[in-house]
Amino acid sequence: MNTSATQNPLNDTDLLDEERKERYGHTPPSAFTDPEKPKEAFRDYDAPARDSVREFYKLNHRYQTLDFVLSKKAEYLPARRRRMGIWEAMEYLNTLVDDSDPDTDLSQIQHLLQTSEAIRADGHPDWFVLAGLVHDLGKILCLWGEPQWAVVGDTFPVGCAYSDKIVYNEYFEANPDNSDAEYQTKTGIYEAECGLDNVHISWGHDEYLYQVVKDYLPESALYMIRYHSCYPIHKEGAYSYLMNAHDKEMFHWVDAFNPYDLYSKSAAPPDVAALRPYYEELIAKYFPAKIDW
Repeated sequence: MNTSATQNPLNDTDLLDEERKERYGHTPPSAFTDPEKPKEAFRDYDAPARDSVREFYKLNHRYQTLDFVLSKKAEYLPARRRRMGIWEAMEYLNTLVDDSDPDTDLSQIQHLLQTSEAIRADGHPDWFVLAGLVHDLGKILCLWGEPQWAVVGDTFPVGCAYSDKIVYNEYFEANPDNSDAEYQTKTGIYEAECGLDNVHISWGHDEYLYQVVKDYLPESALYMIRYHSCYPIHKEGAYSYLMNAHDKEMFHWVDAFNPYDLYSKSAAPPDVAALRPYYEELIAKYFPAKIDW
């Protein structure tokens, strides 16, 4: 199903980031703190969402069923569509420039570099910096015909009861899984404390990229990549009964990463040519020249 096929596939991703700022009220990391902009200038949790964000989540919550997630895993995993290096994948993603975004005219590469440069400026380990560089590369799913509701947005477990902490929870009324009694118990098809590795999360760029890079990066970076959109868990504390002790320990890395993602847009674009040698060397430290996508 390709409900959004006629739309610019990323035309609301920046809007969704703004919505997350409104809802979750992060304090930006130091690299993004503007001394001319007071903290209260960021929109608060109760600010009303724009209509296009609501429409996005109507589609997302209607179509992200357990069967849909399993079908996408079967379609895209293991990765086999294309072999390319990390920087090559960044350039490939760079063909998705969001002309409709009113807030920034930055390319996808510039967004990734702003995120990673902010992490580097705060003195984090190089694998953390690299996680910032690659974290959105899973959005190449849009280039393979996926509608944006199947690529971006907040993620959540499927196959069990929907938490009331999921944004726009009321839209799950249109989801077929909402009428399946087995899927609407607290643990659903899972067991308590089974660990998130055994839980199916709604399909999107997070899970896809995790599967692509899982053999190359430290586990801390992989948690950042795999769960950075799973706001019901890492910001709202939902589904803790599905997590094991190791998940709970590792989620402090997800918490550490997310402000860099949300607040990675600034007015001054990074100098891609000047930064490229550093990042190509960093990429080569962790990745082979080409990997499967």
